[in-house]
Amino acid sequence: MANLKITLVRSLIGRPETQRKVVRALGLGKTNSIVEKTDNPQIRGMINKVAHLVKVEEA
Repeated sequence: MANLKITLVRSLIGRPETQRKVVRALGLGKTNSIVEKTDNPQIRGMINKVAHLVKVEEA
């Protein structure tokens, strides 16, 4: 499977707790932090929940 490079580009300040939990579950902490995850339906679903906060690239 391909890898996805996920970058947190927007702040979590003022966001609902569910969005904060999804971002933390992805392994992102501060703004501009980057993680690599394998591309699977579970990760894609999490990305869709916070698509307005992250940038996704194929690695």
